Amino acid sequence: MIKRSSKQYIDNKIEQNPSWKILDIGCGYTAHEKASVICDIQDLSNFYKNKKFVKLDDKTLPFKDKEFDFVIASHVIEHVEDVNFFIKELERVSSKGYIELPTSLEDNLVFENKNDHLWQMEFNDIDQKLLITERIQYIEPVITVSTAKKLSKYFRQSLILELFWENSIEFEFEEKSNAKFEKISRLALVRKFFSKILRNLIR
Repeated sequence: MIKRSSKQYIDNKIEQNPSWKILDIGCGYTAHEKASVICDIQDLSNFYKNKKFVKLDDKTLPFKDKEFDFVIASHVIEHVEDVNFFIKELERVSSKGYIELPTSLEDNLVFENKNDHLWQMEFNDIDQKLLITERIQYIEPVITVSTAKKLSKYFRQSLILELFWENSIEFEFEEKSNAKFEKISRLALVRKFFSKILRNLIR
């Protein structure tokens, strides 16, 4: 089961279960404060001196089956080459967890995402399934990661997918042909914007 959720709901759930053993994977320098174990491809052991840190050297997670009560994967899946294997590993090491992802809109808006992300994700609310496609750049980026974080305070649902899963993560790969879309020109958008302003001024 996988469904839409919110980070606030997840934080409350974690707060209500202080005995949970929690894994935060691929979090960089922003691990959840309640995480019991932190795992990343970077060696961040000096940064997390008061936490148990495990460096990931292989795509197989270095943990036992169902070792954790909860696993957090925030802004990770879009970077992973073998996303099918990674999702199965999340299911293997825990029975439930939280997945946070950029929407296709946020993914297209941010400069850094253009080179760093391999996949784009949407969520099918009817079938309760994560839809994964190869990344397509529909519009040239216009904002930085830091700007996107500021905007997410007000437009979080438009920019961020927040998902809770338990027992299994239903997902499906979809194909999207690059030939089937017309790339949105950033210059054309700017021209339309100023054209609108001019029309209003001469009325």
